[in-house]
Amino acid sequence: MLEIAVQNDGVWPGDTDWETLAQRAVTSAIAHSPYAQYIDMPAMFEVAVKLTSDAEVQHLNAQYRGKDKPTNVLSFPLVQPDLLEVQSNGDDGEILLGDIVLARSVCIHEAVEKHISVADHATHLIVHGTFHLLGYDHMEESEAEAMEELEIAALGAIGIADPYDDKDR
Repeated sequence: MLEIAVQNDGVWPGDTDWETLAQRAVTSAIAHSPYAQYIDMPAMFEVAVKLTSDAEVQHLNAQYRGKDKPTNVLSFPLVQPDLLEVQSNGDDGEILLGDIVLARSVCIHEAVEKHISVADHATHLIVHGTFHLLGYDHMEESEAEAMEELEIAALGAIGIADPYDDKDR
């Protein structure tokens, strides 16, 4: 079973149901991963999504990645990738997969550049962040291609177009 906790610090647009959006994004990402069984297991798999300011994301990016600038999304996995397959039940039946943090202005700016809605771009970033929580990365080209294909499938399943269709493949 999945539990998605959304925290909107008030700077994100109020005309979007961010909780439903995050639930759909995380669920679709997990459903399109090797960990799809997490959705129906009796254990509670938890993901926290924080919608915040560029300043807070910049602070986190500097503190944890040594990059003193805002970025669109940060992911903080709480389960080591090699332990994901053996997760079935924590001490209290809850497994915290990790946190995903999105920067408002960066997300809005990128959505405008891509000519898509902020909600669709945020959904993509949450899907992307979820795959990071599940141990995926994009440091090598083959890893990036595999992760992108999973993202495309997860987003397509919830009616969002391929976010990579404008790049050379």
